[in-house]
Amino acid sequence: MKVDIPEGKNPIEYVWGDLVPGIGPAAANFSLAVYAHTTLGLREFEAARLRIAQINGCLFCLDWRTERDGMKVEEEFTDAVATWRTADAFDARTRLAAEYAERYALDHHGLDEEFWDRMTAHYSQVEIVELTMSLGSWLAFGRLNRVLGLDAMCVLPGH
Repeated sequence: MKVDIPEGKNPIEYVWGDLVPGIGPAAANFSLAVYAHTTLGLREFEAARLRIAQINGCLFCLDWRTERDGMKVEEEFTDAVATWRTADAFDARTRLAAEYAERYALDHHGLDEEFWDRMTAHYSQVEIVELTMSLGSWLAFGRLNRVLGLDAMCVLPGH
């Protein structure tokens, strides 16, 4: 852990709230809004989120599964995301979500016209902006948690 957490304090609540009260709660609200207000389908949402988690190496993010209406992606989905180029389980939107996540995190300058032609053939402008904001949230906050060592201290509900 890179930040000293006082005895008895929840690491996430302490770092995201107590240490930076002018920034942390706003960041947390943005992070939560990505889940609460998404219009994206569960599979494309999770493909993008998990690809960012794989790139960031955030342990908590890798273990997390978004649930909607009692549904989660299948257990094998994470492995498919890692091999998104050849995964049989993906439709075009899901494959593009994983590709966009990877390129957003690793090569955003390489997002060329050919890529955008494929994206706009499958996603509306609203969906592209929503996905982009989601990617930004996951990249920033998952990386923050990983870099500061919070990801190893977070516990999923029910674990």
